[in-house]
Amino acid sequence: MIIKFRRIGAFAVGCGVPLLMGIPAMADRDIPVPVEQAEVKAPVLRPGDRGREVERLQRRLHQGRYYFGKINGRYDEQTKFAVWALQKSHRMETRGAVGPEVWRALDRRLRTRALVPNGPANRVEVRLRDQLLIVYRQHRPALISHISSGAQRRWCLNGRCGDAVTPVGDFRVNRRAPGWTTGPLGSMYNSLYFVGGIAMHGSTKVPNRPASHGCVRVPMETSKRLYEMVGMGEPVYVRQSW
Repeated sequence: MIIKFRRIGAFAVGCGVPLLMGIPAMADRDIPVPVEQAEVKAPVLRPGDRGREVERLQRRLHQGRYYFGKINGRYDEQTKFAVWALQKSHRMETRGAVGPEVWRALDRRLRTRALVPNGPANRVEVRLRDQLLIVYRQHRPALISHISSGAQRRWCLNGRCGDAVTPVGDFRVNRRAPGWTTGPLGSMYNSLYFVGGIAMHGSTKVPNRPASHGCVRVPMETSKRLYEMVGMGEPVYVRQSW
């Protein structure tokens, strides 16, 4: 298969330095709650919270394949990224606060339409519109991650310019680089290259918007598990929408 895409300057040098990009109720009612449902009521959790309820949230997120950090009862940034991944996968608005809607989503089985209906059982799908990455094992989601992809804008650095675009197409992992690597555009962790200098990699900056030079950034803790799961030759499907 021949894949056509426009020239992307980040191919040869990798990516990593964040790009700045401008991003452009109903009233509550008293509804009777059956006794059997009242027992599952959980408090609202927010970033910075600590305690057993946060630990319970982390365990549930881990069971759902959203969270791969420590079960430490601290609602830290990695936990927030996992919450975002769950919210995106269930077509919810991304918020840091965890309320009844999130707890209910944790109780529901994820039903998502595959990017490639007849694709291989083991693959990676990158969904640019929703800024979401899903690793499939035996046709089932085994890792679901919030991402930050190409910022869709022109960049220039030290006289070198390119387009911050994550290419769309059907690819395969062709190179793996464990640990930290640093290039002209910044640092990347546990890089899985799938076309030129474009890779899926861990980053300390994974904002809730496209912000990279073309790479697919994933949260640090998630990148460790991603690197363990995805080997050479693994199919990688990148699409704008699904």
